[in-house]
Amino acid sequence: MKVLCFLIAFACMLIARSQTSAVYFIDVTERSGIDFRYTFGDDTYGNILESSGSGVSILDYNNDGFMDLYLLNGRYLERISDPEGKKYIGAYNHLYKNNGDGTFLEVAKQAGIDDMHWSMSAGTVDFEGDGDTDIFLMNYGPNVIYFNNGDGTFSDVTEKLNLKGPDKLNGFTKWSVSIAFWDYDLDSDLDLMVGNFLAFDPSYKSPTAPEMMPHPAEYRGQASYFYRQEAAGIFIDNTKTLGIYYPDSKCMGLTVFDFDDDGDLDLFQGNDHQKNFLFRNDGTGIITESAIASGIAVNDRGQPTGSMHGSIGDIDGDGLIDLLVTDLKYGALYRNIGEGIFEDITEQSGVAFAFDGKGQWAAFLFDYDNDGDLDIFSANGIAEDLIDQYPLLLENNGKGQFINVGIDRGKYFQGKYSGRGAATWDFDNDGDLDIIVSHVNPGSTAILLRNDGGNTNNWLGLKLVGITVGSAIGAKVIIEAGSLRQVKVNQWATSYLSYSDPRIHIGLGKENKIDKLEIRWSDGEVEVLQDVEVNQYLLIKQGKGILKMKNEK
Repeated sequence: MKVLCFLIAFACMLIARSQTSAVYFIDVTERSGIDFRYTFGDDTYGNILESSGSGVSILDYNNDGFMDLYLLNGRYLERISDPEGKKYIGAYNHLYKNNGDGTFLEVAKQAGIDDMHWSMSAGTVDFEGDGDTDIFLMNYGPNVIYFNNGDGTFSDVTEKLNLKGPDKLNGFTKWSVSIAFWDYDLDSDLDLMVGNFLAFDPSYKSPTAPEMMPHPAEYRGQASYFYRQEAAGIFIDNTKTLGIYYPDSKCMGLTVFDFDDDGDLDLFQGNDHQKNFLFRNDGTGIITESAIASGIAVNDRGQPTGSMHGSIGDIDGDGLIDLLVTDLKYGALYRNIGEGIFEDITEQSGVAFAFDGKGQWAAFLFDYDNDGDLDIFSANGIAEDLIDQYPLLLENNGKGQFINVGIDRGKYFQGKYSGRGAATWDFDNDGDLDIIVSHVNPGSTAILLRNDGGNTNNWLGLKLVGITVGSAIGAKVIIEAGSLRQVKVNQWATSYLSYSDPRIHIGLGKENKIDKLEIRWSDGEVEVLQDVEVNQYLLIKQGKGILKMKNEK
């Protein structure tokens, strides 16, 4: 009854708000030139590898100020794909260069990243600290690392870094799905965690339902690996030393953030039909798994579900970073109540009602209308069968309560799809956040949704560059603007298999100036800027303040 009353009251509020809202998402895929069609190796949707989809990565690979797009593909695999799938043997990943005028040009071959592995996700980071974005490609099979040459091309440095991973884990092909970057020990070198999924046996049939796709619980897992960078380009597997080796874990997503607000970065690992992990960093090199103690190991019914990824943000404006975990049931929204403890508010927030039965994959917290609070987008679809579902756009009332408004915000939300990877970005640099979604529907393209009207409210965009390669990752930004106070985390890896716009986006409503902008860099340094103008993108380098102001459209 309480939930029903809340939904009725919230719906009335949104009806009143919608009378003045002008935000609408337009499908501009065709006119943009993005023609990517995902393949899962054949035309028959029949196993867990095919059902998992692939990711979307946003990066400015050529440093021209416009965000580009890397879309990942599957391909035909012997002894896994059906024979007719050989027509997909040449499928490759696509890189779409942003022309700056709303159109894109596919340049993967010219750039040298037309990779032909079965790719799951592409971690984007300036690994070397040279100002260029590199790509760490997580695959079913060997992982691949591409360093950006700074001239629009990339070089494969996998052998040099020795990070392709073992050929097999638990007896079957290594299946990497996620990667997390951070300088966990503050030695000025980036360390990384490679998230591996499960030991996929293509020949296995479920004894109870041989005609159905086996459940993930019927497979063994594969350990995720933590690599500490000892010196430039020299990595040591430090997983067992840190006590975080779980040989049968089934990672789906990794998210780095300071969940307990103690000044060092921690790591959330979403697991498939297992309890989630929360690796708590005490700042001295000791990591403790504390998901149960923190309240985010299972959902509000005490069940481990098919967790996909952790999306982070302050949903209720209290300055603490909350956690949204999508899954194939009804999701989990954990409110941070301080001191490293979370409260499950999935039901009372309205998220359970909206998510129930949809099958959530990629999702993210973002301020689509620039009103100063975080809303939710979710790409949905059923896992076991190729059954399409409605995508969701959930609007926040500013207090961490949500209701679906998608049907009034664009035709895309009125149709059903089998969505998987998705990211948010400002591809046209006009100050409001757009959406890109990858689908596993045969013949379906990725879909680009342009936000029209979100920039009627004020905004600010920030690109942070630290002194060391890790000091900007997970940095916390505190914004004070008139009556608004917001806390943001510089973390773009917060969606299933996907990496969103690396710039921090701040919606400001009608506030026309930032009174105070405080940056707490991940290495402990604090920097404060005052009287910052709005409706622009800023490049801020640690210790040097604003280096460049770029006024966008």
